Amino acid sequence: MKIICGLGNPGRSYARSRHNVGFMLVDAFAKKHDFPKFEEKGKALFSAKGSGEGKIILMKPQTFMNLSGEAVQEVLNFYKVEPKDFYAVYDDVDLPLGTLRFREKGSAGTHNGMKSVIQYLATMEFPRLRLGIESRGETAPQQLDLHDFVLAPFLEDELPILQKAIEEGIEILEKSLASE
Repeated sequence: MKIICGLGNPGRSYARSRHNVGFMLVDAFAKKHDFPKFEEKGKALFSAKGSGEGKIILMKPQTFMNLSGEAVQEVLNFYKVEPKDFYAVYDDVDLPLGTLRFREKGSAGTHNGMKSVIQYLATMEFPRLRLGIESRGETAPQQLDLHDFVLAPFLEDELPILQKAIEEGIEILEKSLASE
């Protein structure tokens, strides 16, 4: 069993924000692979497909970004899943828009959601996919403070870059899952 967790903030006001690219990728993965509708259970939204060792659970914590670890720990404990079978998908303000980085383990960097996940799981030994959201446009970090930047929506001319990155991110996850 594998769990793919997109990090983001719950609620419509955050749905298109840069901080929610983890949710966006998980939604696109669900659509591509015809997962059932997400349902709320505990502190997260879930959709699952498959059975036994081949089961894949998609999750989107509903705890707000900085408390994501609470929901993640709850789910891993419930399903008795080891951190190595948990994939975190999240935004990275330090990577250029559209850039992807997949790692089997690592630190949280400046990402508070990942700091929370690492704190609750008490390990950095789990795979993660970072999607770059850094921009040079009018919503660039140089124009806004970091908090306002990550909560800002993408600009129209950034959407094709974002869409391509999401598609490539799904391919990266598919390859990793297939190699297990």
